[in-house]
Amino acid sequence: MRRLVPPILFLLCFALMVLLRWLLPIQMLFPFPCNMFGVAPILLGVFVAITGVVTFRKARTNILPFKEADKLVTSGPFRFTRNPMYLGLSLVLTGIWLLLGCLTPLLGVLIFVITADRWYIAFEERMLEQKFGPAFVAYRARVGRWI
Repeated sequence: MRRLVPPILFLLCFALMVLLRWLLPIQMLFPFPCNMFGVAPILLGVFVAITGVVTFRKARTNILPFKEADKLVTSGPFRFTRNPMYLGLSLVLTGIWLLLGCLTPLLGVLIFVITADRWYIAFEERMLEQKFGPAFVAYRARVGRWI
């Protein structure tokens, strides 16, 4: 069975958000120009996610979920968050929600964050603890899951 990888979940949540804005625009919260504040979390999210990917590439470790990590990466953005790629994608979706301006697209953000936290991250952290033992436990105690 092929697994749902985070970029595909991100795109599905993005599509859901746009559909909800178009089909069910309940309660306008951020009319123009206030909705333009959504650009800031989008830019920050792209920066955080790309920095995480680049840090993994430099360390020459596996970036794919559900596959065993080659190394425990604790440098770069991983000094501040154990999951910069998930955090970055969540920030991008939050910015998109602000740009869309109404309440209903928030559902896409929540689906992504909850799925990332409960499914992807939980699975990955179990694997990291099994492979790296005390080193990962110490890292987990120092650095927050999200921030």
